[in-house]
Amino acid sequence: MTTAPARDGVDTGRLSSALDPEAHAIVYDQYVSEDAADPLGGELRRISQVDRAHLVMLTERGVVDPARAAALLRAVEELRAADFGPVRGRPMPRGVYLAYEGWLIERLGDETGGILHTGRSRNDLNATTARLRARTPYLRLLDAVDRLAAVLLAQADRYADVTMPAYTHGQPAVPITYGHYLAGVAGAVLRAYGHLLDAGRQLDVNPLGAGAIGGTSVPVDSERTARLLGFTGAATNSVDAVASRDFALSLLAASATLGVSLARVARDLSVWTAEEAALLQVADTLVGSSSMMPQKRNPFLLEHIQGRSTASLGAFMSAASAMTTAGYTNAIAVGTEAMRHLWPGLSDTTDAVTLLRLVVAGTEPRPERMTERAREGFTAATYLAERLVADGMPFRAAHHKVGETVLAALGSGRSLEETAGLDTDLAPDRVAAACVHGGGPGSDGLPPLHRQLDAHRAEAAVRRDRWSDAEELLADAVRQAVRA
Repeated sequence: MTTAPARDGVDTGRLSSALDPEAHAIVYDQYVSEDAADPLGGELRRISQVDRAHLVMLTERGVVDPARAAALLRAVEELRAADFGPVRGRPMPRGVYLAYEGWLIERLGDETGGILHTGRSRNDLNATTARLRARTPYLRLLDAVDRLAAVLLAQADRYADVTMPAYTHGQPAVPITYGHYLAGVAGAVLRAYGHLLDAGRQLDVNPLGAGAIGGTSVPVDSERTARLLGFTGAATNSVDAVASRDFALSLLAASATLGVSLARVARDLSVWTAEEAALLQVADTLVGSSSMMPQKRNPFLLEHIQGRSTASLGAFMSAASAMTTAGYTNAIAVGTEAMRHLWPGLSDTTDAVTLLRLVVAGTEPRPERMTERAREGFTAATYLAERLVADGMPFRAAHHKVGETVLAALGSGRSLEETAGLDTDLAPDRVAAACVHGGGPGSDGLPPLHRQLDAHRAEAAVRRDRWSDAEELLADAVRQAVRA
């Protein structure tokens, strides 16, 4: 017997294809150095974004001298173009913002650089930049959920006629279709999509102008900065604006609810892909091998889904616990300690959603095996009892009679039809098709789900476009202020 050499770790014997690139990036790139990440640059960019809007507004309101504001805006633009190189190496004994502002004051003098913080505190600044920071992972999660919902609906339509048992307590219960199961999962995912959109509305409230906690006597226009930064409106209470980070809890709660559904689906798929059940076949690009056992095909991505789907639940508990230690005012426990749990919570949930999408798209049912298990599990028994009820028998009596018939069939090795002496066809696909009431597999439940997906997608697009358009709106306002 001849063997081919392994190809860069791809060929493991039974498996000759590499893991899907998206899945690989999630499950293996955790071991790659994250030195490329730039949290300092990201925070400086968000601070400067707020500064630009704030200075434009102060100029328009006549609060600051236009020439000094223009000089300051030019300096900020230069810093942004240089990726904040002059600030990165500075000592930051009192934090990022004061080091950044200090550089501007040194560069332009106190009379120009010192106007930056007029009518503003780090408290409302931090509340604003936290919302700006949340936009990117939030949109990434929305996009992942959207794509998962679309795949679930497409596969639900594709496998609408593939009959399988529905399971309760791990036992065959009644016949449904694999498409009907996937449509049910799509319903849960679409509800989570809606919850995330609801939570995202809190991201659209502008806290800028609330100052330290009591607002400001400077005639700021928070509605103007809201438009320049892509918010839909300004906070109406200064205490609430700086004290609250409820948006983080709402996002994590929605993510945690979604995560519970993801974990439950992953458990189902783990059982159904096992050789003992053999109801589903996962593509080679979505399974792993064993370093020792050459026969193995491990659907290990399902375990990653189960692991990462719980991250948002833990993050919610940690963030909420941190917040409960603080009074309803600006607090480090809220603005810093609680918020640090949001980012990994959203990121890991996004990874779990992405992995489930890949698995659902790359998994095929085994129709013959599914039908066999539906027959062997006597899943038509409930339908038979309901037919007896239709003929006038009380349900409990019918339930008892069919139970005895199933017991007799098990003892004789005959089918349910043969044992009952019926001419009625109790084929699982026929029974599933007959269950048209109560949202059963015989009903067409996909059109409402498609409409729901379209509505969610439209709402998400409006938010995404507003945030994107605001960047150009602000850039234009800055250009005009600099030229003035």
